[in-house]
Amino acid sequence: QVQLVESGGGLVQAGGSLRLSCAASGRTFRINLLGWFRQAPGKEREFAAVIRWSSGSTNYADSVKGRFTISRDSAKNTVYLQMDSLKPEDTAIYYCAARTNVVGGYDYWGQGTQVTVSS
Repeated sequence: QVQLVESGGGLVQAGGSLRLSCAASGRTFRINLLGWFRQAPGKEREFAAVIRWSSGSTNYADSVKGRFTISRDSAKNTVYLQMDSLKPEDTAIYYCAARTNVVGGYDYWGQGTQVTVSS
């Protein structure tokens, strides 16, 4: 089992920054990928960013590329999402998720943290 706890959400003005954290516990050695997803009101959940736990390689959705940065602190079993140049359309609940299998979907999810960007 892997447990994920997000923190760092809040209210920020457009153009501002926030840093989200996702603390992993339990069988963290099983984590292959750790991603950030978001869900805006009335919309489907969408992918934002992902980091490979072992190598640190990253990938981003086009909508956040150049503005968001995903990183990890392996010693703390924590992944961060630095969000800069925030826009009102970034308003959503942000979830971190872990994939422990080589293939397939994400099998562990956090409870989510609200990010609200005012115009």
